[in-house]
Amino acid sequence: MSEEKNTSTEDIKKKMTHKDTEKQRRQEMSTLHASLRSLLPLEYIKGKRSMSDHMNGAVYYVNDLKNKIKELSDKRDELIKRVSNSSASSSRRESAGGSRNDHDQPPSNCVMIHPCLGGLEIVISCISFMREQGFLLSILLEILIKEGLDVVNCLSTEVNEKLLLTIHTKVSDLTYIDLSGLHQKLNKVMIGTSNPSHH
Repeated sequence: MSEEKNTSTEDIKKKMTHKDTEKQRRQEMSTLHASLRSLLPLEYIKGKRSMSDHMNGAVYYVNDLKNKIKELSDKRDELIKRVSNSSASSSRRESAGGSRNDHDQPPSNCVMIHPCLGGLEIVISCISFMREQGFLLSILLEILIKEGLDVVNCLSTEVNEKLLLTIHTKVSDLTYIDLSGLHQKLNKVMIGTSNPSHH
């Protein structure tokens, strides 16, 4: 009788332990699901409520990000190639004694803004001496933050005495961003710092 009672007590304890473990597992899954849902843009989960739908949305989102990263990498490589070819062409003309008027010369500094998945990509080409002006990047980032953009990362590449800055930003709604005004503000900074004698 005593052995049966002990066995029954042990079974109850095992069931309670299993129940607690299962409850904890479900709570952890619920927390992870909520975290995943918060990371996904609305368009990937709109109208979808089940966890499996959100998982599928996450897969599509990751694949889209991969494609976008490849697209941005291709754009960066193309920009590097263009800057490299431009510098090489300029060097050949100078060595040949050729001259160009101001209208033929490409701008020393260039600002390009591309909408990308979840934000903007800002690509800035500038002459290399500007790299020594430590305040430049902080000014650019300050402008982006004031415009409501969250800076994700900033990459720099030097090509033939020119510096390429690639800044990736995140924003919840691009419709609230004045792209033309942002371009003017960034361009104004680049023009104002294009001549070291100004400082």
